[in-house]
Amino acid sequence: MNAKALLCLTGLLVATPAAFAQTGLPDSIKVPDGHKVAMETTGVGEITYECRDKANAAGQTEWTFVGPKAVLNDRSGKQVGTYFGPPATWQAKDGSKITGTQLAVAPSSPGNLPYQLVKANPAEGKGAMSGVSYIQRVALKGGVAPNTACTAANKGQQEVVKYQADYIFWAAN
Repeated sequence: MNAKALLCLTGLLVATPAAFAQTGLPDSIKVPDGHKVAMETTGVGEITYECRDKANAAGQTEWTFVGPKAVLNDRSGKQVGTYFGPPATWQAKDGSKITGTQLAVAPSSPGNLPYQLVKANPAEGKGAMSGVSYIQRVALKGGVAPNTACTAANKGQQEVVKYQADYIFWAAN
């Protein structure tokens, strides 16, 4: 193989996103066999939390997830959609969108949101989200509840935290 061909092949290998690989992921968030990657995005945004009463624990408070707001970029950094909620909604620039039901989460690294597997509902509108059956959240950075105190004194206060995650969209083969 000549040097130019080897360089081209090496470039292709380097450009192949590692996020597609299921081998390094917890079993609980792996996409079932019979699916292929339909689209890969990186979500960059923020998650809002609110200091609220803890469920089933009178007099206790905790930071509660309110919702996300992020832009979805392709690997070149071009915006291809948005992610917002509730309910969790992924919308492509072409107007097609999906919501879904969380099937599983698994711990990632400390200080980062957990991995997640979502079963997609049928898409609304025709476009990039048509045919998507699963959404996988991987490559997580940040997004966990604030470190600041959540007490009766600041109940109702909202805090916004930055996060980034890869959202991998899967469709049946």
